Amino acid sequence: MTDRVIAVGGHESDGAAALAGVLGPEVTRVGGGRELVREVRSARAAGERVCVVPMTLGRDPSLVADAARTLLALDAGERAGTLLAEPFGTTAHLVGWLRTLANRVPDDRALLVTAPSGDPFSDADLFRTARLVGQYGRHRVVEVALLGGAPDLAEGVWRCRALGAPGAVVLPAAWAVPEPAGVAHAEYGGPLLSASAAAGVLASRVRQARERYERSGDDGVDRALAADHDHGHAHSHGPDDHGHGHSHGHGHSHGPDDHGHGHNHGPDDHGHGHSHGHGHSHGHGHGHGHGHGHSHSHGADDGHGHGPDGGGDHHRALSPAPRTAGESPVEHQGSAPDLVPSHRSPR
Repeated sequence: MTDRVIAVGGHESDGAAALAGVLGPEVTRVGGGRELVREVRSARAAGERVCVVPMTLGRDPSLVADAARTLLALDAGERAGTLLAEPFGTTAHLVGWLRTLANRVPDDRALLVTAPSGDPFSDADLFRTARLVGQYGRHRVVEVALLGGAPDLAEGVWRCRALGAPGAVVLPAAWAVPEPAGVAHAEYGGPLLSASAAAGVLASRVRQARERYERSGDDGVDRALAADHDHGHAHSHGPDDHGHGHSHGHGHSHGPDDHGHGHNHGPDDHGHGHSHGHGHSHGHGHGHGHGHGHSHSHGADDGHGHGPDGGGDHHRALSPAPRTAGESPVEHQGSAPDLVPSHRSPR
């Protein structure tokens, strides 16, 4: 039985349109929803097995959950031969790939991390990604540009020059980032991944999905339904705020008043993504750790830290914040490689 690989795109790839120059013709590209249902049904009717890969780079967990909900609409026969793979990448992968690109940029140039605008929380994650790309790097100026949002590309370049850089190099943090034609003092630093590197990561995701199904009968759909469960759940802890409309991953307790400090690991991560609780009170006796995720994926074929030519980018983890007096140490838990990443950014 042959396999059909279906790549599902969201706002990072302009509904999969930007994947045409990245993925080969053997991969079916769809924008989700009815397109996805149509392609899966067509493949299953032809006797093909199907593996669906959400093509997010970590900033669109809703794409993963939406794909899972779409596959639930299939009948039992169609679902029997259909698998949902882990997302193509996580924000940890994205940071590594962008750092590899940054290493090729002259020191005096600014880095302009650029992606299409999504929802406010996805956009905020781009700023976080840019901050991590610049951490310990050689470039003094690192700014963000949002295509279709603010700051746009022209304003991003202006900011870079206002901070003293002679020009900016656009680092694509999404599939749908064209070369900056017509924008003065800007040059293109991409692509994010070469076609061969992208094909390698995609093949790894498909293989992992097959191995998981053969090992445990898990088609990946149920787990993916919760992929965006805490994406965008901003919360307040003012003196009169007693509501907690946020969730904390696979949390663990650090004391009698602690209500979980979830830490998350990407699909191929092998540890290092742990939370450092700061145990401060918000007027109602509940300490809430603010996790500093330092996820590093060390799989041989997961693509983490690989630029357009698959070269490694070994970066250092941020140092944990010092504990205050009387604060209990945080025990590190092992990785959970089969969990869908929650995409929660430390705020």
